[in-house]
Amino acid sequence: MTTLVLLTATGLGLAALYFLVASGLSLIFGLMDVLNFAHGAFVSIGGYVGWTVADHLSGTFGLVGSLLAGIAAGAAVAAATELAVIRPLYGRPLDQVLATVGLGLAIPALLQAIWGADSRTWLLPGWLAGTVNVAGAHVPTVRFLLIGIAVALLIALRLLLGRTRAGLIVRAGVEDREMVTALGIDVRRANSAVFALGGAAAGLAGVLYGLYQGSVSPGDGTSLLVFAFVVVVLGGAGSITGTAVAAIAVGLVQQYADYASASLGDESVVILLAAVLLLRRRNLQGRPA
Repeated sequence: MTTLVLLTATGLGLAALYFLVASGLSLIFGLMDVLNFAHGAFVSIGGYVGWTVADHLSGTFGLVGSLLAGIAAGAAVAAATELAVIRPLYGRPLDQVLATVGLGLAIPALLQAIWGADSRTWLLPGWLAGTVNVAGAHVPTVRFLLIGIAVALLIALRLLLGRTRAGLIVRAGVEDREMVTALGIDVRRANSAVFALGGAAAGLAGVLYGLYQGSVSPGDGTSLLVFAFVVVVLGGAGSITGTAVAAIAVGLVQQYADYASASLGDESVVILLAAVLLLRRRNLQGRPA
């Protein structure tokens, strides 16, 4: 029983990280039709900026400061990327892919030049470094922090997109850009806001990933980005709820498979993706759609 609890808690912790990264990807691709391969670099930037703040401050104050700094850094870099790189390339998807791939390679190299290639250890506040007893299993407290923040982000995004004027403008701009522009609404500002929001979620994920593994390194964002793309495909681009469900499925499947065999974790995610894609190709009668 304790093993099941630990595996489930670890899987949900990973799912929270995948959701934080994938939610930004899903928004940017689903609402703006931009496939952003630089998104993993936003994660790494948030992680290093957050680590730098935490390294100069201590305790809970340092933790809160690092979270806020990671969010701000991710949002700022994402907004600058949309303005300088993506905006001139709207309507040119291949050029967007090439530009974001190049940016996704350049930013980790820049981070390595500034902070070095070695991992930087992240010291947790005392209350976060402990464990919580759940059904006899000692679950690291940081897992619950990740899960709580991911749930809060899910609720906030659903409210933002469904209940606010800004969210309605973004959704309307996706459906009919010309009509929204004719009403005097600047769709470019909405696009920048979506990109910044996705970058903020990525920066937050970078800080939390550092807390999760106890260190930050230049390649953190790249490793998370692969699974985030899988989550977006499974959950559906633009669907925040679908992204959350897919993240939970990927996180749990990966952890349970890892327990069965150390080499099955990543392979199980690929198998899950292939199975879902095959099922989607069939209609209710079981024939190819």
